[in-house]
Parts: sequence; structure tokens; C-alpha cells
Amino acid sequence: MIIGNLNALQMAGLPNEIRQLLSRADCSLPALMAREDGRWQPEGCAWFCTLSDALTQPVTQRHTEYHRDWADIQVMLAGCELIRAGVRSVAQEGDEERKPDLFITHHGNPTVDITLQSGDFALFMPGEPHQALCLVDSPVTVRKAVFKIPRAMLVA
Repeated sequence: MIIGNLNALQMAGLPNEIRQLLSRADCSLPALMAREDGRWQPEGCAWFCTLSDALTQPVTQRHTEYHRDWADIQVMLAGCELIRAGVRSVAQEGDEERKPDLFITHHGNPTVDITLQSGDFALFMPGEPHQALCLVDSPVTVRKAVFKIPRAMLVA
């Protein structure tokens, strides 16, 4: 996992392809904040982004997920959330695949807490468990952009 802020990309130690993606003018914080909710995929790009509002919840009500073929970049546009993350794979036979490449696991307990505020992001590589949309103090509605990056973009 890598954490950072859209306004300080040089400090995040991002892979070149990801740094270039987040450096695009249409991926800046103001541009993302101005974009309408829904799926956005620029023509010719292998990655896509989903923008939406969501409600934070207590940790006990949130699931832990991972992906095999895609990396996630979760960008906080407005509000504040806690994301719990793990530093080891928790994938096991029988994990529930809710959607294509969205695996829900009940094994392991994420041990790293990341608090995201406006402009902050967390990059989760394939296999890295994460539990997003956990509340910080009380349930609030947040607005996020979640980039989905195919594994092929991560290998250079």
C-alpha cells in the first residue's frame, strides 16, 4: 500500500505509471471534485474511476476486501474516513467473490489504520486487504473517487 496526497505526489513514492495517471489535469483534486458521480474512463485508457457519495460506518459493519487483478486508488474528495488495511495477503479458498475481482474475506484482521481527508489517497495493490468507509468519530457522508488500475499497468 502507498498513501499520499494529490497535491504532493512527489512525496508518495508512486510507480511511474501511477504517478503519471494522478498527475493528469483531469485527475487533479479540483477536476475530480467537479466531476459528476458515476463511472469515468477516458478514451484509450485501461484504467477507470468511479465517483460517488458513501456513508461511513463502524468497523464492525464494514467488510474486508481484496482484488486479484486490479489495484485500487481510493481518493477522498470531501469528508473523512478511516481505512483499515493489512500488510499480508488474507486470500483463502472460499472467499466470496461479490463482483468480478471483488473478494470479501472473513480471515485476518487489518492492522494498519489510515485516515483520509480531502485530497488524500491510498493505493492498494492486488492482494492487499482493505476495509474502507469506516467512520472516524461518527457516521458521515463522504465523497470519493476510486480508481481501478489493471495489473498490467503496474508491471514495467
